[in-house]
Amino acid sequence: MDSYIDLLKLVLPDLLVTHFDLTNNITKDKVLHLYFEEKIDIPSEFSSRIVISHGFHKEITIQDFPLRGKTVYLHIKRRRWLDKTTKEVVQRDWDLVAQGTRMTVEFAAFLKVLNSY
Repeated sequence: MDSYIDLLKLVLPDLLVTHFDLTNNITKDKVLHLYFEEKIDIPSEFSSRIVISHGFHKEITIQDFPLRGKTVYLHIKRRRWLDKTTKEVVQRDWDLVAQGTRMTVEFAAFLKVLNSY
């Protein structure tokens, strides 16, 4: 496997590295912005349908664990898929953002544990 991908898996949520491509990164002052787009691979849950990529949803921005003293923001664009038979727009059901927050699920769980001490 590509060492670049292996490194990303150590610092980012596995789901993000597996299903999204890193398209850009910007470091400004003490803030790191990482930009992701969902891969063009047709999701396995739609394998019984004839679907084509139909653009992206609006980008979401969520905060993740700080890295090397920098605040980290993940900018994520999810794909929409068009079922060519029914003309229905479908999408994967991602659980990227913790309920009631703008943080990744892992980061929110980490902060919850810290708060209990």
